[in-house]
Amino acid sequence: MEVVVDAKDANLEGTLILPENAGGVVLFAHGSDSSRFSPRNNYVAEILNDAGFATLLLDLLTRQEDLDYEMRFDIELLTGRLLEATSWLQSENRTRQLKIGYFGASTGAASALKAAAKLGKSISAVVSRGGRPDLASPEELAHVVSPTLLIVGSRDGTVVELNREAFLYLACEKKMKIIPGASHLFEEPGKLEQVATAAKDWFRRYLD
Repeated sequence: MEVVVDAKDANLEGTLILPENAGGVVLFAHGSDSSRFSPRNNYVAEILNDAGFATLLLDLLTRQEDLDYEMRFDIELLTGRLLEATSWLQSENRTRQLKIGYFGASTGAASALKAAAKLGKSISAVVSRGGRPDLASPEELAHVVSPTLLIVGSRDGTVVELNREAFLYLACEKKMKIIPGASHLFEEPGKLEQVATAAKDWFRRYLD
């Protein structure tokens, strides 16, 4: 179903899928070149839905804001919007009883981790796909208590190293999964499926 999250300074459009007896809800924070219609995120969301998780794919920028290239990289703004969306989930009758997880892709992973650092145990798990966790500060990463899974492709050279560096600062329960033969977008046959399976297993462990 299509929903609108009333943030302080914008109305954010999203898609909420709520399976019967959902075991938790995963809020997606997409990357700078993407939207809630991202085929990759939608594929992962479908796998999570089939596993019994609710999902909220949300545009953290309005259509007009998204035309401003610099706003796509305003991590502080995006983090604030993610916090607003989280508050919405916590107050919405359909989702208020559900544990919350974050799935962040590319720059969205930084927003997810920064928000998780602020919200503490309110966020039950975080998964990053080809993310840029390094865009959160070492201090913020050290304050994340949510169990965190970093997924990167072995062919995504620079991002692999940035994830390794960020991984060292995380003091929570954590895991880094490098998918052999995968590039940044996991476009190779079967690679995105591996991402979705790893995310499903992580959320099943901490959201159910």
